[in-house]
Amino acid sequence: MCAIHGAVSYRGPLDPVRLAQARDRLAHRGPDDAGMWQSVDGRVALTHRRLSVIDLTPGGHQPMLDEDGRLAIVFNGEIYNFEALRQELSALGHAFRSRSDTEVLLAAWRAWGSACLSRLNGMFAFAIHDRGDATTPARLFLARDRVGKKPLYYRHDSDGFVFASELKALPGPHAIDLRALNHYLALGYVPGAGCIASGVHKLPPAHCAILEIGTRRLETRRYWALPPHQPITGLTMQDAADRAQALLEDSMRLRMVSDVPIGVLLSGGLDSSLVTALAARVGSGRIRTFTFAQPGSPLDEAARARLIARHFDTEHHELTVETPSLSLLERMAPLIDEPLADSSLIPTWLVCGLARTEVTVALGGDGGDELFGGYGDYAQALRDERRIGSVPKPLLRALAGIAAALPAGVRGRNRLAALRDGAGKAIVWGSPYFDTTLRRRILTRDALSALAAQTTDRQGGLLEPEAGLLALSEGSDGMIDAMTRTHFGSILPDDFLVKVDRASMAHALEMRSPLLDYRLVEFAFRDVPDALKASLAGTRLIQRELSRRLLPADADFTRKQGFSIPIDDWMRADGERLFEQWSPRLPPMIERRELRSLLDGLHAGRTNGARLYALLVLAIANDNLGRAGAPLDTCL
Repeated sequence: MCAIHGAVSYRGPLDPVRLAQARDRLAHRGPDDAGMWQSVDGRVALTHRRLSVIDLTPGGHQPMLDEDGRLAIVFNGEIYNFEALRQELSALGHAFRSRSDTEVLLAAWRAWGSACLSRLNGMFAFAIHDRGDATTPARLFLARDRVGKKPLYYRHDSDGFVFASELKALPGPHAIDLRALNHYLALGYVPGAGCIASGVHKLPPAHCAILEIGTRRLETRRYWALPPHQPITGLTMQDAADRAQALLEDSMRLRMVSDVPIGVLLSGGLDSSLVTALAARVGSGRIRTFTFAQPGSPLDEAARARLIARHFDTEHHELTVETPSLSLLERMAPLIDEPLADSSLIPTWLVCGLARTEVTVALGGDGGDELFGGYGDYAQALRDERRIGSVPKPLLRALAGIAAALPAGVRGRNRLAALRDGAGKAIVWGSPYFDTTLRRRILTRDALSALAAQTTDRQGGLLEPEAGLLALSEGSDGMIDAMTRTHFGSILPDDFLVKVDRASMAHALEMRSPLLDYRLVEFAFRDVPDALKASLAGTRLIQRELSRRLLPADADFTRKQGFSIPIDDWMRADGERLFEQWSPRLPPMIERRELRSLLDGLHAGRTNGARLYALLVLAIANDNLGRAGAPLDTCL
């Protein structure tokens, strides 16, 4: 796991000192080695920070060049099937100088070009420079993995093209993009190709890009998508669980390959418990597990983590936080560039720090809920559909409008407002942050006018975030299929995986997600009937069957929390002090008068903690973006 960075200049040679400074802003992601390569004319550069996991020798140093120097690569991630690919490429005549998966990836691109992406089983973001020849122009190729485990930001303008694993390594300072801000306030993250920094983009998951350097033409395309839902007729729960278990065990075997110690982040939830069980099953030696405890909190799951650890005789480590305090966020502030409103970033960051004291690689349970219907939203939607499915939509919208007019944080407000388009769309309209009504309050009048001017939408552009979520379920087959596809294409890559990447790489800890092996993803979305995922009786039906096979009988998985904190309680404890300190650094588009109303509501018992936390993180990010590195033209 590493950090990648690079640039193409359209004006003149790049300054290696500036390049090294940008690269080293990402030193936390790769403390073991640093490298830089520049083209002969100095106009193209690739830089790298390395966290050594596979092939710890200098043979894994990056940037890496192929045998004749035509290709140069920087790579962040792991190719789990690199040994099989290595054998295939060796049979084609490729000779290898190292044991690293980076060299295998470079050879795969040389052999198959962009078609190599369909052969890769892994998590990755990489860039390859091809200097070209008499028939092929010089180009830069970039790609991200299917699910979006590894990040890739870029900026393309008249000065050139620059990319990096994190926003902080791109030239700045950065202004806030208003449309991205609208998405952030609605969702708690900036989705897809968008970025909070104006002029900056993210390469979306399952996409690649080619920059033709001579013509300056940049083209992006999707190379993979979820398969259509074509459930296997007559598939029984036992058959589905058998197939899921076989795929998971093979996924785990691939992800247990490492030249450094491996552990498991064990929250006590079902998915991380299954990962622990499978790690113990296919691994060798005693497994190390790590968890987060908050005694007295209703969200504490440390006791369940201990039960699983005892059952599998793991070497268990526990980090206890006795007193809730958002001051932890101040310690994390330098790492926050693009804002993320998910407060579980804090306990995830803490437990990753604990894990890094013992291991370099850790396994997590991300993805199981999206694949197999694990969220409570799914069963709730089925119950709501039975209760209100016959209620006319105009009446639902009228009731939702009445609820939306209530003050933020009033109990039941979001629940009723979310049903405006029926039970199946509640996950779109039920954000814990700022819905359309609240965004009209929290954004200034000038911001709302500017947002309206940027779009032809009759709602003044406010509905863009919700429209994007609705689009993810187009062509789906049934309510559960629609909801899981929406979550898989939104909150999973743009919130949960971002959170895990930031929290882990802040400590130079590599995180692997066995449940997100693309073969398991395709099986879950293509072959499994909705009825085997969620029903009126409950959720996570296949996972529960696996738990009966693999986990202790006395394990209780009726609750679902993961590494979470009671954000309303934490905000009341000392968040107001922190909020008052940081709120002056919010972007000018935020209406200051609404801040007091949110704070007063919190102290009156309303559930405004998540909204205030989102604004607090936005203020920190805005402050960091305003102090970002030098503009690209000063690097020339």
